[in-house]
Amino acid sequence: MDKAMWEKAVAFHGHECPGLALGVRLCEFVRLRLGRTSAHDEELVCIAETDACPGDAIQALLGCTLGKGNFIYHCTGKTAYTFFDRATGEGFRVIAKRNQTPLSREERKQQIYTAPLEELFSVTVPKEPLPEKARIFTTLTCACCGEGVAEHMARLQDGKVVCLHCFHPYDR
Repeated sequence: MDKAMWEKAVAFHGHECPGLALGVRLCEFVRLRLGRTSAHDEELVCIAETDACPGDAIQALLGCTLGKGNFIYHCTGKTAYTFFDRATGEGFRVIAKRNQTPLSREERKQQIYTAPLEELFSVTVPKEPLPEKARIFTTLTCACCGEGVAEHMARLQDGKVVCLHCFHPYDR
């Protein structure tokens, strides 16, 4: 594993762990597959299916971030990540293979460092289409709490604009 990539990911994440090691190797895998080092804007998109440690490596090393809108979280509880290259339209879903051998955290981290990439990941077609580019929405003011809320996340309640925290859904 590239030492500079590892150190950059650890600095972002805050500590060393097997999940971060998996994320760094995932970034290595994606870079090799796409022939691209990182995203300066939204040209590379990642849809993460878990909020675990590998996501921090993706943000630190591939330039996919929540703020730019090219790191999207769709929770399925799976260690799976779909990547799209906007320039080519290529997309693929990478799934971390489950480790069946009981190992300590340190042993697992070492195993991830040294394993061939094909032992760590499998690739399938995306389960969802390439998301549209990030949009900038008008900020509205919630009639209840007075806080700003992006227009696409606001709701109407009793004829007034409210945020999701103040909205009382009618779900019977």
